[in-house]
Amino acid sequence: MRHEYYYYDKERLLAAPKLPLAVMADNAAVFQTMAREMAEEIRRKNALGERTVFICPVGPVGQYPCFVDIVNTEKISLKDVWFLNMDEYLTDGKAWIAKDHSLSFRGFMDRTVYGKIDPALVMPEEQRVFPDPEDPENMWRTIQALGGVDICFGGVGINGHVAFNEAQDELTPDQFRALPTRVLEISRETRTANAIGGLNGAVDDMPRWCVTIGMREICSARKIRLGCFRDWHRAVVRHAAYGDVSAHFPVTLLQEHPDALLRMTEFVANLPE
Repeated sequence: MRHEYYYYDKERLLAAPKLPLAVMADNAAVFQTMAREMAEEIRRKNALGERTVFICPVGPVGQYPCFVDIVNTEKISLKDVWFLNMDEYLTDGKAWIAKDHSLSFRGFMDRTVYGKIDPALVMPEEQRVFPDPEDPENMWRTIQALGGVDICFGGVGINGHVAFNEAQDELTPDQFRALPTRVLEISRETRTANAIGGLNGAVDDMPRWCVTIGMREICSARKIRLGCFRDWHRAVVRHAAYGDVSAHFPVTLLQEHPDALLRMTEFVANLPE
């Protein structure tokens, strides 16, 4: 079956999307906009004397150097900020991979974000939360205790997954939307796509298991902001914006979120000649 929306040109893509879209000049513009939105929301909440709660990805990651620079240059305190990371790879024994593993998201955040921020500004370690394979429900308890998530930032996988919420065709949209933080097996297509960027294509050495924040947690966020910038994101954004809402392509569920936005580059918005 041919899906006509995969072949929409930029004009047709932007004509009537069911998921709001924004086109930006290039990767840098997408990442800088994401970083600036993070910083401005923190500044706004700080001025109100309120905490800021973000769900944060490790993929995309281009926003983090810009965010670190803004925080350090503009002296933005993160002392009342919580970063709830989306996911982490697991060993075959269903435990976090070592933090010093090249693929570890926990290690990445330490090296690239927390370790680069002025210690006088960075949030305490207990406010840097990863889903725990030993206690997956802790993420939902934490979100409830904090009063909810202000913004969920993220990307979209080649099969439409957000975080590691892999497609489950046997579920209805409502059933998929209710999925909690959990341990799951990563699909072959996701492992293959991630191996290209993470292990030079060594798919057999990619972890097979992960712990991921659930669609329940993602959909509970007051705002959702996604970034798409890769070659294959051309099809992803068209499916996200025009496909039917289904557990087959999870990002389509965000068509029904009250404040979701998918930012893409001009490269993604345009199809090759």
